[in-house]
Amino acid sequence: MAFVDEVRINVMSGAGGDGSASFHHEPYKPKGGPDGGDGGNGGDVILRADSSVGTLSRLRDHPHVRAEPGGHGRPNKRHGARGRERIESVPVGTVVHDADGVLVADLAAPGDELVAAEGGRGGRGNTRFATSTRRAPGFAEKGVPGDERWLRLEMRLLADVGLVGFPNAGKSTLISRISAARPKIADYPFTTLVPNLGVVQTADDSFVVADIPGLIPGAHEGRGLGHRFLRHVRRAALLVFLVDLTAQDRNPADDVDALRAELVAFDSELAARPAIVVASKVDAGAGRLAEVAARAPGVLEVSAVSGHNIDELVRRLQAGVAAARAQAPPAVGYVRHVVRPDHISASREGAAWRVNGRRPERAVATTDMSRPEAVIRLQRALIKMGAERALEEAGAVRGDDVRIGELEFTFEPEGDPAPEPEGDPALEPEGDHAPEPGERRRQSRARGGRGAG
Repeated sequence: MAFVDEVRINVMSGAGGDGSASFHHEPYKPKGGPDGGDGGNGGDVILRADSSVGTLSRLRDHPHVRAEPGGHGRPNKRHGARGRERIESVPVGTVVHDADGVLVADLAAPGDELVAAEGGRGGRGNTRFATSTRRAPGFAEKGVPGDERWLRLEMRLLADVGLVGFPNAGKSTLISRISAARPKIADYPFTTLVPNLGVVQTADDSFVVADIPGLIPGAHEGRGLGHRFLRHVRRAALLVFLVDLTAQDRNPADDVDALRAELVAFDSELAARPAIVVASKVDAGAGRLAEVAARAPGVLEVSAVSGHNIDELVRRLQAGVAAARAQAPPAVGYVRHVVRPDHISASREGAAWRVNGRRPERAVATTDMSRPEAVIRLQRALIKMGAERALEEAGAVRGDDVRIGELEFTFEPEGDPAPEPEGDPALEPEGDHAPEPGERRRQSRARGGRGAG
């Protein structure tokens, strides 16, 4: 399976099912009343950290993630089925950003979850709208549409030690010597194209070492390959700067300063991590060790080929990891909880006005515009929540076009009566129901095909 550590995905939760507008039909019960059931809630899209997953390749191949919609309500007060949620497993350590680059979640531990898209609420059946004065409501709510958005997922390996060095510094050979990892090893630059992980076992502990592709000067600006993979050592408790004593095109004594400068340019916090300097290939470049030691006191010279000082390196790594673990708390998952603004406003959109706000947009989306009773209820709800006031304050006047969500209508402020049409029993009072103040005025406007802000 290909190693994929960054993807963009489109997540879409399931829409809520529509409520049912039905009435009870049974012999000898002429007034059975409304019995429409509610629609089921749509399914969520959930990202879950799973330690058995090591790459984002599945989401790269299938970037559109959809959850199941909720079932529609049915007569006899039967509710629609809830849509099944869609759970996508991602590697532990996956970081999630939204389309604007804002950090949404850090799934740092197995089992951490992010509800990437919340399922739409199911619409209420007409049973829910029956009152003592409205005994036979002939309308029901439509389900709320599901959420949809783009996300960028970035995988960060969970390693205790990060090996950082120039190409061909011997990182892959070293990790193969101290662990069971078997990375590709060859005598040419950029042999390592993807990060490698190795588990180092000691007598009473174990730790994970990450080997990333080699860095070159300017890596933070996009040169070479290492800049793409530096994120994989961001969680490392200890860094190892590997210096190649046999380098011919540069002075090995300058390597540590050059590598640290690249880390500072990439992430200053990462550059401040505890680090040790290791000089590799000492069996072939021992003559240059003194100059490196003068620039980096405490450097440890090793040879992955002969095994020189390999045991001492493992001991130092174990001690450094233990000290870092004692100082730093364990990785904790992070999920950003966003409180959506509930403010209602109006603004110009071409020749029309656009009403912005989660409540009016949801009210329009859940209204069955083919039902006059539902339209009346929508008009009253928009006035009550302040959509009409927002339009007037923005400068809208009678006769202007107004858009809310997908709905477009003509603005007629409250108090602008229209001739009341006749012959529509759905709008007439039922039984002892008396119209509430202003209700007939709003009914007439709705039946005339015009909306009220």
